[in-house]
Amino acid sequence: MDGIAGKSSRLTWAVHISTVLLVALWLFPTVGLLVSSFRTADQISTSGWWASMFSSEQRVVIRSADPDDFRVEDNDAFVVSGNLFSEASGKEVMAWGTSSRDIEAYTPGDVVDLGEGESITVDTNGTYSWQGNEEQLSGRGKRIFATVLSPPDFTLENYERVLLSGDRTDGMTKAFFNTLTVTIPATIIPIVIAAFAAYALAWMQFPGRAILIASVVGLLVVPLQLALIPLLQFHNNIGIGKGYLGTWMAHTGFGLPLAVYLLRNYMVGLPRDIIENAKVDGATDFQIFTKIIVPLSFPAMASFAIFQFLWTWNDLLVARVFLIDATGETTVMTNQIVEILGTRGGNWEILATAAFVSIAVPLIVFFTMQRYLVRGLLAGSVK
Repeated sequence: MDGIAGKSSRLTWAVHISTVLLVALWLFPTVGLLVSSFRTADQISTSGWWASMFSSEQRVVIRSADPDDFRVEDNDAFVVSGNLFSEASGKEVMAWGTSSRDIEAYTPGDVVDLGEGESITVDTNGTYSWQGNEEQLSGRGKRIFATVLSPPDFTLENYERVLLSGDRTDGMTKAFFNTLTVTIPATIIPIVIAAFAAYALAWMQFPGRAILIASVVGLLVVPLQLALIPLLQFHNNIGIGKGYLGTWMAHTGFGLPLAVYLLRNYMVGLPRDIIENAKVDGATDFQIFTKIIVPLSFPAMASFAIFQFLWTWNDLLVARVFLIDATGETTVMTNQIVEILGTRGGNWEILATAAFVSIAVPLIVFFTMQRYLVRGLLAGSVK
């Protein structure tokens, strides 16, 4: 008995460790995406999100002020002075240079002789002073290469660009509401249809019922990609074409087999006495379905709703085939992120923000309804 107890204990520890690892694998990228969505482009390019709370070293190229506008006469020479950074930036210059071949040639405070009486100096806080004659201090500003120690910098500008920008290549607001327009009906319609079908397959006797159940199970293994083009051609032939209606019907068709399978197995496991007593009392099948079956089957319906919502919200393939148009008026969030990646591939802060906005709603839906998930799936898949 001691050996058996020991094995049980080790198995429990293995399950706990595996659960922690799975949670960590899922949580770390999500937290990283959230932190990156509040960081600036410079911060993202120089350090990982795990170092966001610490100062980071950056190499920047900054031009001094335009000499023609900020040149000041000082005795027999002219001076252009200012600061390389914005006010109260908190950045510190660790090393600097005037040539890309040696960007750390000088330390803060060094006065560099550029020849013929021209000189320049840069202090730790970014204050610079460029001196020379009128001819030397003309045209464009002096280019300064600096190695800078930058403090943590968080901003809401990324969310302002993503949520409030009217630019189609940046803004996600239109795509957000388009995604809701696709996802909500594409989640409700298959649940309603599958609930009626599952009740009929579970509790109503009619010829061919076993064949229909076998067909539903067989449809579970049909690849989505196999039906895309034929279904699009069918939509075009009946006049639906590309639009919301066609997308709802596509998601409904692809989601129905699993919905019917789960709900039918769940309903079969409900107590038979309740339904038989209702029939003895004169209840019709529709009354039994609406008053008894639907309330008792809510866990299974909620569990499928979670999956269907997540699949539809994160879908790109069906949206590209059945919805996307040239003007972008019906673009969903997954396609909008692809557009941002294609047009602004270097703006990682915008991509991180757009991606987190995209996953925020599925996270809310999952954590709100997750208590039904395990109960509904187990009851709908195991008899």
